[in-house]
Amino acid sequence: MKRAGVISTAFLSVLLLGATAFGYPQPGPQQDKNKEQQQKQTKQPQRAQQQNRTQQPQRAQQQQQNRNTQQRAQNQQQQRQNTQQRAQNQQQQKQNTQQRAQQQQQQNRNTQQRAQNQQQQKQNTQQRAQQQQQQSRNTQQRAQNQQQQRQNTQQRSQQQQQQNRNTQQRAQNQQQQRQNTQQRAQQQQQTQNTQHAQQQRSQQQRNTQQGEQRGDWQQHRAQNFASEHRTWQQRGGYNGERIPDAYYRSHYGESHSFRVYSLPFMYVGGDPRFQYDGYWFSVMDPIPEYWASNWYQNDDMYVNYYDNGYYLYDRRYPGRPGLAISISF
Repeated sequence: MKRAGVISTAFLSVLLLGATAFGYPQPGPQQDKNKEQQQKQTKQPQRAQQQNRTQQPQRAQQQQQNRNTQQRAQNQQQQRQNTQQRAQNQQQQKQNTQQRAQQQQQQNRNTQQRAQNQQQQKQNTQQRAQQQQQQSRNTQQRAQNQQQQRQNTQQRSQQQQQQNRNTQQRAQNQQQQRQNTQQRAQQQQQTQNTQHAQQQRSQQQRNTQQGEQRGDWQQHRAQNFASEHRTWQQRGGYNGERIPDAYYRSHYGESHSFRVYSLPFMYVGGDPRFQYDGYWFSVMDPIPEYWASNWYQNDDMYVNYYDNGYYLYDRRYPGRPGLAISISF
């Protein structure tokens, strides 16, 4: 639009100049030259102005193009800067993200470190407490050891004193043993003398007792043992004392025999009785007529538990029934 306006103005100026020339009288040759010179002089500024007016839009357009080119260059530069800025921002964001991650990791490590430090402090506290306890125990142990050493010293002293007393006691015991040996020798001599006298008296008593036993056993002899003998079942069951099993096995039975004549003897309630190994045995049956007259003196007898009762057997007559006996203390 600006270029069209400049062209129209120049065209109007040319038209006006031409009309003016046609309206004046025609000059002469000199005047023509002057006029031509004047016209040339007049046209030169006009042409310069016209050129200026023609070139102004071009220069303006060129300047505008230059400005647009510069603007585009600036825009491209700005875009490159923006792109770089965005890349830097992204890089910065990545760095910030990494930094935050590193900070978070560092915080986690710090938290773990604080927890480990607290745990270590607790362990140190416990260890110090244990060490104090151990020190207390060591102190007590040392005190006990010292006490034990004192006791050991006292004990050794007491043992030494006891050894001295024992030595004295052994000397006294040896002296006493010598005295006892002499005393025992005297007592043995006295005992031998007493035993000799007692043996003489015992022999007289045994002779007297054997005479009495012979008469008592002869009075208690059966006419027919098979008809006069009665078992404990026939008597209604055994009702005397019982010998404990362990004591019975160690003192009675077929493997433990004895002779009656050497045992204490008496007559009670019409039945003869003798004492053997702490028990009194009353003979309830009559003496079999086939036993020898001196059976109580020469025959080996034994007590056996049979058929819920106790019986007296004579080894000289195996297979024959025993005599029913009752036991008492």
